[in-house]
Amino acid sequence: MSSDEVLVETDGPFAVITMNRPERRNALSLSHMRALTAAFRQVGETDATGTVLAGNGPVFSAGHDFADLAGADLGAARELLLACRELMETIQSVPQVVIARVHGLATAAGCQLVATCDLAVATWSAGFAAPGGKGGWFCHTPMVPIARNVGRKRAMEMALTGDVIDAGTALDWGLINRAVPPEELEKATRELLERATRGSRRSKALGKQAMYAQLGHPEADAYTYAVEVMAAASQTPEAQEGMRAFLEKRAPQWPT
Repeated sequence: MSSDEVLVETDGPFAVITMNRPERRNALSLSHMRALTAAFRQVGETDATGTVLAGNGPVFSAGHDFADLAGADLGAARELLLACRELMETIQSVPQVVIARVHGLATAAGCQLVATCDLAVATWSAGFAAPGGKGGWFCHTPMVPIARNVGRKRAMEMALTGDVIDAGTALDWGLINRAVPPEELEKATRELLERATRGSRRSKALGKQAMYAQLGHPEADAYTYAVEVMAAASQTPEAQEGMRAFLEKRAPQWPT
């Protein structure tokens, strides 16, 4: 599953997908995004319970690779942005919990990656930005998940100023779940992923997909959808085993 640009490793029950373009600051070229999408899909078909997204080099990801875009025509630009959308949607559709392990700067589509992952842990020295607002190409697509993480006014501040926010601000705004010293990054990421992957794997996968689906609807419609999903899920072997285990005061034995 690994390539020169994307490394895929196994860490116990988890997979680790690492962006490996340090010389390009892990910029998201078309080929790199397609390799990442393929890696997530391949991991999604395994029995891994969670996936870490990391980056090699001093930067987590500098966003889109302008070498692909300078001089590109409309069709080429659209192709690249659609590949980016496909990557983001794949991350949210795979059954595993996906956690971003952010050790450095995450800008533009790199920040979009962080916002798209289910969870994110960063070092205090990390930074996050949607810099298009202070340049010539506004960060339209990165702001789709960023705005859904941080809220309207904060999203507009990030988008319009293009300023880098530090990890403490990103934590306060809801862009990341934890901010830790650099030496604690791997441990903190794994600890959160271990807690987030407890319980039935199939139930977790359904819950993740339903969560993203209902977030896009008004509250009344979200309830209509969630009631039907939860009612149907109550009939699964995992749900019934969980209920019986609770009533019988024993540890559950999840179906394989």
